[in-house]
Amino acid sequence: MLHDILFALWFLLPAAMANVSPILTNKIPGFKDWQTPIDGGRMYHGMPLLGPHKTWRGLVSGIIMATIVLWLQQLLVARTAWAETLAGSVDYKQLPTLILGPLFGLGAIGGDAIESFFKRRLRIPSGHSWIPLDQLDYSIGGILVSLPFVILRPALYAWMLVLYFVIHLGSSYLGWRTGFKEWPM
Repeated sequence: MLHDILFALWFLLPAAMANVSPILTNKIPGFKDWQTPIDGGRMYHGMPLLGPHKTWRGLVSGIIMATIVLWLQQLLVARTAWAETLAGSVDYKQLPTLILGPLFGLGAIGGDAIESFFKRRLRIPSGHSWIPLDQLDYSIGGILVSLPFVILRPALYAWMLVLYFVIHLGSSYLGWRTGFKEWPM
């Protein structure tokens, strides 16, 4: 069971880091000003299509971050016994980094954008939480984009959802306490 938990954390790490990258890049001078919404400010039935917090900066930084994390994972698996053991049956040497990495980023940020679309339809304000989907959108997106490359046991996907749900709650609260986020959830 411990191996399953550690693997679940390891496997979905590129998507998780892609999800946090827009918050981190918002604090970098120069990047902070690049806040062009993905939806271009378009409206749908009188409401924003996605909202102002779904930006090109977030999408690009998510794709780059996920690709870097997957590449680092591949290096660790190739060079360290503990990472190779952790990777289990997934052959990280055969994963196409420059395809799957961007897909992890796109899945994470895209999952968040799709969830935002539905939040706007339900008139939930941008930045306000919609539990549990706000905490699961990037995980679901990351899992879905990985399916053409890696099929895992259902229990591992369940661990990914549960663990990253809990981690998201804790890290969101910590981000709020440290000033990285406007809201605790």
